[in-house]
Amino acid sequence: MLFSADLLIKWFVRLIVAFTALPIHEFAHGFVADKLGDHTARYQGRLNINPFTHMDLIGTVCLVLTGFGWGKPVQIDPRNFKNPKAGMAISAAAGPISNLLMAFVTMILQKVFLYIQFYVAQNMVFETLANVFYIMTVVNISLAIFNLIPIPPLDGSRILNLFLPSRIYFAIMKYETFIFIGLFLILWTGILDRPLGFMNSLIYSGFNYLTGFVDLIARALL
Repeated sequence: MLFSADLLIKWFVRLIVAFTALPIHEFAHGFVADKLGDHTARYQGRLNINPFTHMDLIGTVCLVLTGFGWGKPVQIDPRNFKNPKAGMAISAAAGPISNLLMAFVTMILQKVFLYIQFYVAQNMVFETLANVFYIMTVVNISLAIFNLIPIPPLDGSRILNLFLPSRIYFAIMKYETFIFIGLFLILWTGILDRPLGFMNSLIYSGFNYLTGFVDLIARALL
């Protein structure tokens, strides 16, 4: 077979993530910016979680095929914040944080369906659902870590701006497009696979510990 069943399932689940995680990620940017005083996203009709409002075609395809992707960036005008640097950093951090929160929830659901499958009803449906939520957890963590890389135009660069002199930051931003292309070339070579994989595993292990209450409840009940 040209494509294995496991690969097709992985692509399908990543597509689900694209229709959930990307819109919520972009909505989080706009929502936090709106609360901090910049209503640009509201005026542009971006304060919703409609996938078709936020999804970028190329970013969606990349997410499905590679696990890394992006939505249509929410425009933020830092001049509307009382503290432009802090406002941009907080608004930028909202996106990856939303992915981490989704990963936390999907890990809980993954564990719930695993316990149901093993101890209550040994059914392929529950095993499949557990696998779906596992993939959703991994992809959401990957999206958060990827977006926190401090390279423009990723969210991490907006957070880094909080600690850089403005003249240096804006000098870097002049080359945003070229830097982003360079980042994808580096990703293509696999140089970042080890550090990104380490961070993903670290976050996954941390969430596995934090969701340990599910294990305790399941063992007590089953």
